[in-house]
Amino acid sequence: MTEKTFKTLDDFLGTHFIYTYDNGWEYEWYAKNDHTVDYRIHGGMVAGRWVKDQKANIVMLTEGIYKVAWTEPTGTDVALDFVPNEKKLNGTIFFPKWVQDHPEITVTFQNEHIELMEESREKYDTYPKLVVPEFAKITYVGEAGQNNDDVISEAPYEGMPNDIRNGQYFDADYRRVK
Repeated sequence: MTEKTFKTLDDFLGTHFIYTYDNGWEYEWYAKNDHTVDYRIHGGMVAGRWVKDQKANIVMLTEGIYKVAWTEPTGTDVALDFVPNEKKLNGTIFFPKWVQDHPEITVTFQNEHIELMEESREKYDTYPKLVVPEFAKITYVGEAGQNNDDVISEAPYEGMPNDIRNGQYFDADYRRVK
């Protein structure tokens, strides 16, 4: 895990995080650049889902504190407040009713199934939304650099977060060890 002090937006961009919400859900998340995020979900009701090139609003609220928000093709809204110098974040996920009722539809590589996500959003109820506000502890911080397509490049597997934290997943150049 990288030890660094976050001060500017540039310090945040290109950073790879693993965090665990207080409810036990584990996520892996990458600030790919100033408008795009990639992520994998390792625990929780949509564990197994992974996404590349999700458009997001990424801002620095004040020195070392960042807000990231986006809406997925599923209709799920996400708002994350990162406080990486304290190894914590607060996230709120707004799941449409259909995702709560049929989470298995979303447990895939979303980029290859955008049409299915949009069709499901139209076919099933979207309201009431399931609102999940949670604090999380950041358990890994990696300096991947911006626009590194190796960071989130395959489906999540059992033990992947530990492989990453233990230094068995990426090489010194932050490329996937084959």
